Amino acid sequence: MSRDTLWAELEQLAARPWRLADLFAEQPGRAEALSVRLGPLYADFSRQRWDERVIERLVALALACDLPEAIEALFEGQPVNVTEGRAALHTALRQQDDAPVHVAGKDVMPLIRAQRMRMGELVTRLHAGQWRGYTGRAITDVVHLGVGGSDLGPQLVVEALTHQRHPDCQLKLHFVSNLDGGQLERLLPRLQPETTLFVVTSKSFTTVDTLANAETAVHWLKSASELEAAVLKRLHFIGISASPERMSAWGLPEANQLRFWEWVGGRYSLWSAVGFTIALWLGMSGFERLLSGAAAMDIHFRSSPLHRNIPVLMGLLGVWNHNFMGMHARAVLPYDVRLQLLPRYLMQLEMESNGKSVRRNGVPCSWHTSPVVWGETGPNAQHAFYQLLHQGTEAVSCDFIAVVDSDQSALPPDRARHHQHLNLANCLAQLQALAFGADSEDPHRAYPGNRPATLLLLQQLDAYTLGMLIALYEHKVFTEAVIWDINPFDQWGVELGKHIARTMKAVLDGERGTDGLDAATKAALRQIHAWEEKP
Repeated sequence: MSRDTLWAELEQLAARPWRLADLFAEQPGRAEALSVRLGPLYADFSRQRWDERVIERLVALALACDLPEAIEALFEGQPVNVTEGRAALHTALRQQDDAPVHVAGKDVMPLIRAQRMRMGELVTRLHAGQWRGYTGRAITDVVHLGVGGSDLGPQLVVEALTHQRHPDCQLKLHFVSNLDGGQLERLLPRLQPETTLFVVTSKSFTTVDTLANAETAVHWLKSASELEAAVLKRLHFIGISASPERMSAWGLPEANQLRFWEWVGGRYSLWSAVGFTIALWLGMSGFERLLSGAAAMDIHFRSSPLHRNIPVLMGLLGVWNHNFMGMHARAVLPYDVRLQLLPRYLMQLEMESNGKSVRRNGVPCSWHTSPVVWGETGPNAQHAFYQLLHQGTEAVSCDFIAVVDSDQSALPPDRARHHQHLNLANCLAQLQALAFGADSEDPHRAYPGNRPATLLLLQQLDAYTLGMLIALYEHKVFTEAVIWDINPFDQWGVELGKHIARTMKAVLDGERGTDGLDAATKAALRQIHAWEEKP
């Protein structure tokens, strides 16, 4: 059956009156039928406004869009990034065996293994206190300089797994991404120059944000030490990039370089050498556990039937809610403070990947693509924007993410259990209230319910389950992209602003005039210059 025919069928199904209360009343086994468990991960889709008939039609749509073939192309290293002619092989980075994976006829697995071995050597050296700064003192603080995917992924994992620091790691880790200087301005006074190491992470090693922060770090070290930049870069910097020649040109010796490759997208790069700070925190064994969790999700995604495949179901659900049920926003609501950066991470993963309006063949899309993704930790969000979720006019689908074993080892066991049960109770209560609502004679106190939500439940939060969770969302995004016929691996939309910014910087610095700029920009520049020149 053709894509267009299936699309029309799904539009007809969506027009039915979908009431969650009625669906549960009519289907006593609904919760079990619409849930899937994969090891320590449990996914419950029963509170979504769909049924097995809708899922069957969505799976048929996925088959009509050649999703199984697209999944194989992804894993086999074919150029699925069509606009740049590249593979997207983040899956190879976490592959657990040495089965060959070819890009342009070359097996990339030896390259991956070699870089991971190099990472391990540097991790061991830093853990042992054998990397020393310009005064001979051991490094105590590591500052990760990156932006976007080169920042969000490592920061998410380290923040989420703060409680699992490797016993050999006595380092303090810091993350800086903002180019306005404010982060560095607040951080540097708290650090000792002679014991600080900077990790400069940029795929191209031309990213203005990251290199500006790196140069500011060099000036800070020079001011403290009066040493030449070349010496300081050798002693206090590590570079991570797909461009070794640019790292060398910047002044980093080969011994201070870690590599990844053009076929690793920035927002998929935490599995590569970009995850160096993760490996510092967790140790290489912990980093390997992160990879193995993601690999388990890869195997599930690649081999499970589509109708019991968690990432596929999440992707098809995203299409159903967005394109057929009229919900153009999704909230990500983790009920665990350790996952507080997950919504921000997923905002980039989803909206940068699928925020496209042109199909793979260059023809404009005639359907919606990525929804707006946003969120916050559940307990905070309850007191911030749940009012809109429960009684607002905007339709929002929600992902609730909870952890059963909180591992709050710093608290007495009875208090830890009390807090965790309170947390889980709030999560389950909100799910019930959103789904079924509550009647009241007072319209201000009435809850309409019928608000759809998915529950992702983790047995515990550790490197393995976090790897599974992140890979789950990666494959969900890919599934949606296949249905929407877009390329999720480029990000041309961010390039124009970056290009114009270079011109604007020259204008602000007085190196060129304002010819060619629009009237509003000229007016803003006049105001900026007026305030800058004010005595």
